[in-house]
Amino acid sequence: MPINDAEAVKKRILNFLERNGASLPVHIAKEAGMDMIFTSAFLSELISHDKIKVSDMKIGTSPLYFIPGNESGLEKFSDYLKGKEREAFNILKKENFLEDQRQEPAIRIALRSLKDFAKPFEKDGKLIWRYYLINEDKYITSQEKVLGAKPDISIKKEEVIKEEIEIPEVYRLEIEGPKAEIHEEEIRPKKKVQKKKSIPKKASKEKSDKFFNKVKEFIIKNGFEILDILSFNKKDLLLKVKKDENESIIVAYNKKKISEKDLLDAYKKAATYGLNYSVFSLGETPKKMKGLIDAMKKMDSFEKIE
Repeated sequence: MPINDAEAVKKRILNFLERNGASLPVHIAKEAGMDMIFTSAFLSELISHDKIKVSDMKIGTSPLYFIPGNESGLEKFSDYLKGKEREAFNILKKENFLEDQRQEPAIRIALRSLKDFAKPFEKDGKLIWRYYLINEDKYITSQEKVLGAKPDISIKKEEVIKEEIEIPEVYRLEIEGPKAEIHEEEIRPKKKVQKKKSIPKKASKEKSDKFFNKVKEFIIKNGFEILDILSFNKKDLLLKVKKDENESIIVAYNKKKISEKDLLDAYKKAATYGLNYSVFSLGETPKKMKGLIDAMKKMDSFEKIE
């Protein structure tokens, strides 16, 4: 393709994104008058030169492309978010800012997945999420509302003008009672015991996030669609997924060796939802465990002889 023609194609793509905002590659290809392979090549080149950006979210299996500065166009695709990610998006959009530690575990994990819409920053040692269209500096003015803090209604001494009124001794005794003897140690100010601030375990959080992202990438790669994040902690992850129109449960363990107890726990968790389930772990299935699983698959029933 001649250089002039290539430049013309790139210009058409940029003009299209400028007019329409965030768009799917199939629509861009139609505008460019080219097939997806060539269009993808042009999109990659434009990304490498910082002319366009690509979203983290996927519509089906395709990301969205947009002009830097036109991120607001991503919002119209938020309806494609599912389960806890959709719930977390709605909460964040309503509140503008969310303190990570105050959210339930599933919402905390979902916020980490909303890379297009949830932007993290630290304030006073706390992890805060902001809605991507809201500037970080606005958090200062809305901090009391976000954290549920009570307004400071204390009054400075210099702002209060005290009018001293002399009360006769006889009336003072009726009102206040006799003066108590005050010892020196009672008026001596007590030292405040400062509570040690708990330091968030960033390493542990990063490890948990890494585990979640690893599981997410693996199951999406294998054709699963995440419908909901049912539970999540540093030890295991429970997801509701769909593949080939069939819903099921995935129980992922953040360890290399799983035990019979882990399998039983996975079964119990999936049973509460009445769905079939799969078990994932970071290591190979032990031979002893694999034999037991194969045996259970082929067993029709277990009967007691009377």
